[in-house]
Amino acid sequence: MDHVSSGDRAAQRTGNFRPPRVLCNPHLQSFLASSGWRRRLVRRRARALEAAAVEEVLACGAGIRLHGVFARHPAARRGLAVLIHGWHGNADSAYLLSAAARLFGAGFSVYRLHLRDHGPSAHLNRELFNSTRLTEVIEALARIVERHPHPRVFLGGFSLGGNFALRVALQAPARGIRIDRVVAVCPVLDPANTMQALLDYPLYHGYFLRKWQAAMREKLRHFPAHGYGQDLRQLRSLTAMNEFFIPRFTGFADTRSYLDAYALTGERLAGLTVPAQLITSRDDPVIPVADVDRLARPPALSIEITDRGGHCGFLRDVSGHSWIDSRMDELFH
Repeated sequence: MDHVSSGDRAAQRTGNFRPPRVLCNPHLQSFLASSGWRRRLVRRRARALEAAAVEEVLACGAGIRLHGVFARHPAARRGLAVLIHGWHGNADSAYLLSAAARLFGAGFSVYRLHLRDHGPSAHLNRELFNSTRLTEVIEALARIVERHPHPRVFLGGFSLGGNFALRVALQAPARGIRIDRVVAVCPVLDPANTMQALLDYPLYHGYFLRKWQAAMREKLRHFPAHGYGQDLRQLRSLTAMNEFFIPRFTGFADTRSYLDAYALTGERLAGLTVPAQLITSRDDPVIPVADVDRLARPPALSIEITDRGGHCGFLRDVSGHSWIDSRMDELFH
């Protein structure tokens, strides 16, 4: 097992999130975070953000295009916040929209970036999304800061988007992209462990299986030459989906090598120089908190662990407000 010295642990603290008793259950937190109920509540608070929102397509080199939604704040006194959703989420996912609305209201311009094949972008690129497609996200960020210059730039991500945000931060300085701070909320740390957690919980397994299958059907509608339609109808588990799509469409021979390729554990974060805050919860059902102990601890990385919060939840009331929104606002300074 990778070892973290006691001296390195100085960068870790306990978060002060304390949910009301009715919201203590981690599964309730996790599912409510992106629920339609919460989205309806959040949309009321996001009216100014959505009124300013403009969709964009970003040319990311080699013919690759990514999609995003930009809302320029009329004053933008706080800078630009770029936010990345989780696996099979999108710019309108309740957790992302909630954070974006809070930041926009606090004086940030906000860019909600879609990963390949997420949101309304399945038609933009022939090749399928996979979680190792990091270069195009870095290039998308470069296009964003060039097109929308602000004196300060912040990057936030949730779940898989948090994993991408930390990997982008590792490489951004070499690419000449200045990021003032990164906040990664419940980022995927060891994808193999997260995949096993999804398999262990039928509700999560079914949720992500349906989302992935729907995304693959949409992709095939735009690119029927991929020809996997008949096979897709026979794939009834995440394991089966991985075993079919990974060797055929990612360049990796098997599931384990693919999942290991975007893990953050071991020495992967050792070279991090951009200030970054990793926030997760001890009761996250799909990101084992034990994986935190297997991270390198460069001086730029701070870790905040709450006792409760579920996966990307941190809901502090029944009106759908999230502690993570205010925490992100505090950290983007």
